[in-house]
Amino acid sequence: MASRNRKTKRDVEKGYPAKQFVAKLRRLADCIEQGEVFRIQVAGERVTVPPNAIISVEYEREEGSEEIEFQIKWPSLKK
Repeated sequence: MASRNRKTKRDVEKGYPAKQFVAKLRRLADCIEQGEVFRIQVAGERVTVPPNAIISVEYEREEGSEEIEFQIKWPSLKK
């Protein structure tokens, strides 16, 4: 049986209406500028992004589609 503190592997994607997406980006940008923690809930799971997270932009192109991903990465805390 898995421990409650152990984080399981997740890969979740959720679409948002433009207005909600913009609000989330604004909150994220404010936290980045102020060097503060960013908190967001994704698919029912609360996520805390530390101020020292690495931010990157990824661009992908395949036949028939293109994609831009804004990525934020940080090491998991071991419990």
